[in-house]
Amino acid sequence: MDETEFWEIIDSTREAAEGDPEDHAELLVERLLQLDPDSVLDFARHFEARYNRAYSWDLWGAAAVLLGGASDDAFDYFRCWLIGRGREIFEGALHDPDSLAELLDEFDEDIDGDGEELGYAADEAYEQLTGVVAPDLGIAAQAAEPSGTPFDFDDDAALAQRFPRLWERFGEP
Repeated sequence: MDETEFWEIIDSTREAAEGDPEDHAELLVERLLQLDPDSVLDFARHFEARYNRAYSWDLWGAAAVLLGGASDDAFDYFRCWLIGRGREIFEGALHDPDSLAELLDEFDEDIDGDGEELGYAADEAYEQLTGVVAPDLGIAAQAAEPSGTPFDFDDDAALAQRFPRLWERFGEP
C-alpha cells in the first residue's frame, strides 16, 4: 500500500462517517476488513509513522488550545483524530500547528479532537481477519520526548503568543 492509497482510505471512510470520529473508526475497520492481512499491516505502518511524526511540543500546544488543555492521553487521541482529518490538514498542522485555525472549518470539543478508536482500527481489522494479534510493525518507536522545545501549556499568554490564530478562534475567552 502506498501513501496515496492510505490517505484515500482515511478520506473515504471519514466522508462516509460525515466527520464523526466514532463512526469513522467503525467504517475504517469495515474498509480494512476488505483487504488482505499484509495490506492491513501496511496501513498500520502508515498510520503509526504519521502518529509518531505528530509527536511535537508545538502540536501538543495546539491541541491544548483546541481542547482547553491536553493530557498525555488526550494528545495521543488528538494525533489519531488529526490523521483522520486527512492529508491536507495533517501535513498542514505538522508544518504550522497555528494553521489549524484556517484548516478546520469548525471544531466541537465534545466530538472533535478524540480519535482514540481510529488508532486501534488496523489492529482490530487484522485480528478479525487472522484470529491473532497484529505483529510488531518493524518501524521505529515514538521518541521518548516530543520534538521541539517544551513550554507551559497552562500559560494562556504563552499559548496566545505561540498560536495567535488558534487562540483568537478557539482559545479561552
